Amino acid sequence: MKFPYGICDFEKMLTNGYFYVDRTDKIPLIEETGEYLLFLRPRRFGKSLVLSMLENYYDIAKAKQFEVLFGSLAIGQNPTPKHNQYFVMTWDFSAIDSTGSAQDIRQRLHNHINGCIEHFIVRYRDFLDHEIQLHPTDAIRSLQSVLAALESTPYKLYLLIDEYDNFANEVMMAGKSDSRDRYEALIQGEGALKAVFKAVKTGTKGLGIDRILITGVSPVVMSDISSGFNIAENIYLTLKFNDLCGFWESEILAALQQIAQECGFKEQQVYEALAMMRTFYDGYCFFYEQKSKLYNPTLALYFLKHLQDTCQYPRQILDDNLAMDRGKIIYISQLPHGEQVISAALNSEEPLAIAQLASRFGINEMLTATKDTPFMASLLYYFGVLTFGGNTPSGELILKIPNLVMRKLYVEQLQDLFLPDWTAREEVRRMTQQFYQTGHLQPLCQFMVKSYFKAFSNRNYLWTDELTVKTAFLTLLFNDTFYIMDSEPELDRQYADLTMIIRPDMRRYQLLDFLIEFKYVKLKEVGLTAEDVKQLSDDDLAAKDIVKEKLAESENQLKHYRQTLQSRYGSQLRLHSYSVVAVGYERVIHCEIK
Repeated sequence: MKFPYGICDFEKMLTNGYFYVDRTDKIPLIEETGEYLLFLRPRRFGKSLVLSMLENYYDIAKAKQFEVLFGSLAIGQNPTPKHNQYFVMTWDFSAIDSTGSAQDIRQRLHNHINGCIEHFIVRYRDFLDHEIQLHPTDAIRSLQSVLAALESTPYKLYLLIDEYDNFANEVMMAGKSDSRDRYEALIQGEGALKAVFKAVKTGTKGLGIDRILITGVSPVVMSDISSGFNIAENIYLTLKFNDLCGFWESEILAALQQIAQECGFKEQQVYEALAMMRTFYDGYCFFYEQKSKLYNPTLALYFLKHLQDTCQYPRQILDDNLAMDRGKIIYISQLPHGEQVISAALNSEEPLAIAQLASRFGINEMLTATKDTPFMASLLYYFGVLTFGGNTPSGELILKIPNLVMRKLYVEQLQDLFLPDWTAREEVRRMTQQFYQTGHLQPLCQFMVKSYFKAFSNRNYLWTDELTVKTAFLTLLFNDTFYIMDSEPELDRQYADLTMIIRPDMRRYQLLDFLIEFKYVKLKEVGLTAEDVKQLSDDDLAAKDIVKEKLAESENQLKHYRQTLQSRYGSQLRLHSYSVVAVGYERVIHCEIK
């Protein structure tokens, strides 16, 4: 079995024996749903492969290959009458350089479309009697020539557009006014991009374009060009297309079982690997009420390919190609109040909740308008760093971080915000490495008061409570190379604040497992001034009634959680448990619970 990491060519995958998760059963549903469709998913989630599947299925030039490509798949057993009945053309806007002037980009856009038409001419030369004329500076005129040539045939055109919003994504990430000016020149008035979509719409009026499927990340561009292309039907929030991209856990398990045969794994190791993948890569949902979660296909294939090649888990659990998504979180964090949204996303107890997902906003709203939490949370959803997580009792949509690798991107951004100094980062790195091996937490508690809490207080956060303390320690301790970090894990119908369980493949090292419960006491609750609190010894502070009460409360919780963890992991667990109590921003005391 070969894993097709980075491959989105359907024909190559099927003819070369690559691992393929069959989604051809969705083809009849796509046909039935409508003629002009918009499908959104985060980057690197398999959208291009879907387009390639459709291209191979409908292409009249590939009719003789139908049995080879689709005979063993779901659609091959019961094909629709439309199979191999279209001319197909694919545009990929991610291939277009968005730098330079608006005129430069316009010409590259026309060059790309003309290049696609050149391939079209070569592919269908035996089906066309009428010659297609290419117009080097006017791809719209070239497209009109294509449609004119189709009139003498019994076939229509199926147009596939991949990464339609690439321009907007580039502009947004750059965040520069000149980038915005270039983008607006493309979509306003008779701008090049808007003009292209207007021409495509015109082509659907009996002139030869019969079906269109457009993919992208967000609805931004569709909002900006709505007056020029208002025929697209959104299918990205539809239950029947929830799994058009992504893998179900049963499909991951089947792949792991095949790898197990090659590597000589025992059944226990298969389910251990599945648990690892579930923690790091599962959790995506693209329908409001769907409870089953999907795996990110790029991340899953990265893990499976590495496991097959080496019979070991990848040491670096986050694929570098997905690490680029951190730029989306940086963008949000730089907006007014964006830091609070990023931090709130890490709060499992009170997750982000919005009335509805924002779907109609253009680039101006993204770059200039006042952003509220629903707006920013919606963008994080489209970027793939938040996903649907159910509903609140009042019916609002919960948006949550899908898995541990995405959580890492949030944590790293907070680390950059609160630890911009290289010296401080090195100090934290040394302290955390020592903590992983010895369980010595005192240096981190002291650092928290001396440096980290000052950054929190200076930014005037409103959420000064246990979440503040937990978020601070999470950003310092986070390490997915050695640990499975779980915030608010369910332990026998209760929720611990933080567990750090050694990854199974890392148990050969001298590392400890950790269970930590956090508490917060306001200065007015302890009845002392900030200066008074600073002067007390740890023992004297711990003897204060409210602090003693918090320590006792967390001790009882920790004893219960310890029993659950020990029954779950058995003798391999090297568990150290801590109660951590912050008193204002002035002191952090802790005690280890045996």
